Amino acid sequence: MKQSNRLSRIRFYILLFGSPLVLIFISVFLGRYPISISDILTILASPFTGQDINATHFSIILHVRLPRVLLGAMVGGCLAVSGAAFQGLFRNPLVSSGMLGVSSGAGFGAALAIILFKNFFYVYPFSFGFGLVAVFLCFFIGRITSSTQAITLVLGGVIVGSIFSALISFLKYVADPYDELPAIVFWLMGSLSRAEYSQILTAGIPMFMGSAGLMIIRWRLNVLAMGDKEAQSLGVKVNLNRVFIIICATLATAGAVCVSGVIGWVGLVVPHMGRMMIGNNNRDLIPVTFSIGATFLVIVDDISRLISTSEMPLGILTALIGGPFFIYLLKQTKGREW
Repeated sequence: MKQSNRLSRIRFYILLFGSPLVLIFISVFLGRYPISISDILTILASPFTGQDINATHFSIILHVRLPRVLLGAMVGGCLAVSGAAFQGLFRNPLVSSGMLGVSSGAGFGAALAIILFKNFFYVYPFSFGFGLVAVFLCFFIGRITSSTQAITLVLGGVIVGSIFSALISFLKYVADPYDELPAIVFWLMGSLSRAEYSQILTAGIPMFMGSAGLMIIRWRLNVLAMGDKEAQSLGVKVNLNRVFIIICATLATAGAVCVSGVIGWVGLVVPHMGRMMIGNNNRDLIPVTFSIGATFLVIVDDISRLISTSEMPLGILTALIGGPFFIYLLKQTKGREW
């Protein structure tokens, strides 16, 4: 019986962690520009076969579709794993990856760069930098109140997020309505249309550092979820571990948001999907959530590219999916405490 359960668990994890790779491969075949399956396979095999290929098809597959689906998987996984870490750390099922104001700060940085420089090259460093500034301000608020309690950080995130949201509204008000304002609005709704390999390399560094750090320390989330006093009685340095988890989650979220824009609901919905599959044990939940998040966002991006003649922003689709899912979640749990 134990052997059967073990084999079932192994098959489950193989399927779960293999699904993003399969979807990335399938997504390369999807797009509005018609390219036959045989041509796509020839292009993918050309580095090994040396066969002559169509230059246009080569550019579309390797320089448009492939970096987009790779970046989508990275962004989805990082947003989801950050949301799961925050939910476990703060013991709150309504917490998401942007809880400490990262998304609002990154949105302000992107809007400011669009207005000042009118060049998307500066959007990425500005959005990443202001995302980190937002989290620093949350810690500063906690230091003013002489408290490092979780509730203080949550309230600080609400305050900082509201301030940056107001600043974003101000920048929209002063922006050129014909050029700058549409660019700001579209960025804030989230998109992977500008995906490039350079973004995967640069933004991938903080995303990898953050998600890897959460993977390494994920077992301590179980201890911290028991409460500060219980964790301290077990010899865990609560404040040090809390700061480390927040830094890792912030790096992963800021790296993702600076290249994709603000994509809501992924960090809120996907962790609950993982819990419905395997439970609340963060040792399993964190890696599983990363896999589900990568799969989820790749699927949503495929839909956004194919659902209409003009690309639909990802934030719209994730909200349309996330809202009904939470209704289903409430129905399943019947409002029981998380």
